[in-house]
Amino acid sequence: MRNKVLTAIIFPTVALASCNSAATGDTAPSASATEEAVAAVAGGEPVELQSTSPFDAASYGAFDEPWALAFEPGTGVIFITEKPGTMKFYDPASGRMGTVTGMPSVAYRGQGGLGALAFAPDYETSDTIYLSWAKESGEGTKAAVGRGTLICDAADACRVDGLTEIWEQSRAGERPGHYSHRLAFSPDGQYLFVSSGDRQEQDPAQNLENNLGTVVRLNLDGTPAAGNPFADRGSPADQIWSYGQRNMLGLEFDPAGNLWALEHGPAGGDELNLVDPGNNYGWPTRSNGDNYSGSDIPDHTADDPFVKPAISWNPVIAPGGMTFYTGDMFADWQGQLLIANLRTQSISRVTVNAAANSADEAARYEFPRRLRDIAQAPDGALWVIEDGAEGRLIRLTPKG
Repeated sequence: MRNKVLTAIIFPTVALASCNSAATGDTAPSASATEEAVAAVAGGEPVELQSTSPFDAASYGAFDEPWALAFEPGTGVIFITEKPGTMKFYDPASGRMGTVTGMPSVAYRGQGGLGALAFAPDYETSDTIYLSWAKESGEGTKAAVGRGTLICDAADACRVDGLTEIWEQSRAGERPGHYSHRLAFSPDGQYLFVSSGDRQEQDPAQNLENNLGTVVRLNLDGTPAAGNPFADRGSPADQIWSYGQRNMLGLEFDPAGNLWALEHGPAGGDELNLVDPGNNYGWPTRSNGDNYSGSDIPDHTADDPFVKPAISWNPVIAPGGMTFYTGDMFADWQGQLLIANLRTQSISRVTVNAAANSADEAARYEFPRRLRDIAQAPDGALWVIEDGAEGRLIRLTPKG
């Protein structure tokens, strides 16, 4: 077990807010958050938002093309991946910032680089962390996932020991895009789900002889999970949970245990999908957008054989990451989906109805720059990271 110097001395433990039933109305955020919780993070630089915004915002440092953020279980420390291949951490309680070494070698070009991070379901006893990245492979690149042990034994430095690749896309792509490689653990902690993009090739998403354009369901060691819908077809179909998907940059379970994927469409047609085993979501045969060339892609119709999106956007929002809100600081939003948007430089707040396979964008809140990812802190505050060079880490609390 790793040295707990950082977590025991520097980082106080904050209890996770309880989850209540979801609200579905377009209501203002609750003022139930205590003054102590809102004021717990000091020293940030104010970020100016629109006067109608429900947020007070402050930034806490800038990062080099940040791609994903996650809170370390039990500590509230934020770990942030940077696309060029580095990872940093920031402690909201003390203001300390540091670097994490032991990262993989990444294919940093186009949309490629270091991607998602996720703490194992048993992290507080195993110290296991998962990472995804784009890697060189022959004449092309692949998305890959690995796991290792996070060791923090100094105030300003951590490292990942024994990082081992456990999964990769079944073949390389020539274009450096549409890796997707978001990570989500099943609510029971038994399975790892990975979004595997179509690599800008379209047709592979309808071909079960590869794992591009799919969501895969794996054991925690990266092997195909038993009971996957196409297991009788052999490898790599035995990994596949769903297919016919394009470029999924959001992959999250809702509080009721349903898996949702947030997908970039082409020219129009960004979509949110309820991900169920064996489903074919239609890409590239159906899309509510068109090709970038202007050529038509048939829209979803009631009688087509594909699963329809719960909601689609045209014009696009160009979504980054997403999170289902479960905290008390914005109590009226519990159970709702919050999406960090690139194109629209905004957060979309979306209500979902899994039983009806439907969703509705309840509100959209504008920001000064593109947003890459969003996460909920243990105290119920929201944190976002901006896209690109000098992307800021921003904390959002109810306007007071």
